[in-house]
Amino acid sequence: MTYETESLIAHLAEGLQPVRPLAPPWLRASLWLGVVALLGAGVVFGFSDLSMFVRRIHDPKLALELTGTLLTGILAVIAAFELSLPDRPITWSLLPAPSFVLWLGSSGYSCWRHWLVRGPNGIEIGEGPDCFLWIVAFGVPLAIALFLALRRSHPLSPGPVAAMAGLGVASLAAFLLQFFHPFDVTFIDLGLHLAAVATVVVLARAAARPGLNSF
Repeated sequence: MTYETESLIAHLAEGLQPVRPLAPPWLRASLWLGVVALLGAGVVFGFSDLSMFVRRIHDPKLALELTGTLLTGILAVIAAFELSLPDRPITWSLLPAPSFVLWLGSSGYSCWRHWLVRGPNGIEIGEGPDCFLWIVAFGVPLAIALFLALRRSHPLSPGPVAAMAGLGVASLAAFLLQFFHPFDVTFIDLGLHLAAVATVVVLARAAARPGLNSF
């Protein structure tokens, strides 16, 4: 090695700081989900009608729906952290698929039983629009917080990472919504719930490159 080469290497290495390796994806996902769980518990215990929720949770269908919704959120967040690493296969995006099917199936059965909401003025639209706003309003800030955690990995393919992140946070928002939902979902409610989830996923996907690759 010539003196010029050694001098160039020394010049390039001057002032460099050691890079601290990232914790395993499952650990970073667990920490992030733990913080969200604490915040969610504060919202639920501080503002929801728990007595109403306790009455509703005795329905096995609702228990399945809640299980599917929560698992979809957790598994999608884990998939996002895994996909943020360059050596992870795209098949990680299939991780939340079974729980998402469970969520849709249990919600769809509820819609079949309660496909219309009858009020004092006849057929009503229910609380679907409020549910849409809830999921988007909670999902977007959660997506921003998740992006801040994911961007440390500087993912090479931010699109799938952002899509999983959007699905995860929207599902977690939908799970929290059930603590404030006074009745089983109708077809209109389910459609608006899915539209809200899709909206958060699309917004996250659109913000993938600037949100996950900016330094």
